Amino acid sequence: MLSDNAFERLNQYQILWLFVFFDLPTETKKDRKEYAQFRKSLQKDGFAMLQYSIYVRHCSSRENAEVHMKRVKSFLAPRGEIILFSLTDKQFGMMEFFRGQSLKVRPDTPQQLELF
Repeated sequence: MLSDNAFERLNQYQILWLFVFFDLPTETKKDRKEYAQFRKSLQKDGFAMLQYSIYVRHCSSRENAEVHMKRVKSFLAPRGEIILFSLTDKQFGMMEFFRGQSLKVRPDTPQQLELF
């Protein structure tokens, strides 16, 4: 049986944060519409804006992250650049967030209800 501490360490490597970085054109009305639709699709799939054009989503497992990666790929914008990658919860916990020169509090792990 795993101790609580061992279980916590194990979870830090199994829980993932999925990031979407994007740079989409906004030159024409059609471009802006596609940009807005892409952002709305990310938000509908549970992504939250971390910074402008950087969205993040908490995933309970690698399998769950792969489901959301496939969803993002299904609504990719026809133009522009999009980067998808994941970090373990442990790696995410080592990130430092700054606003100006002040250290900013790391966002909390969201409490998500997952239904199967």
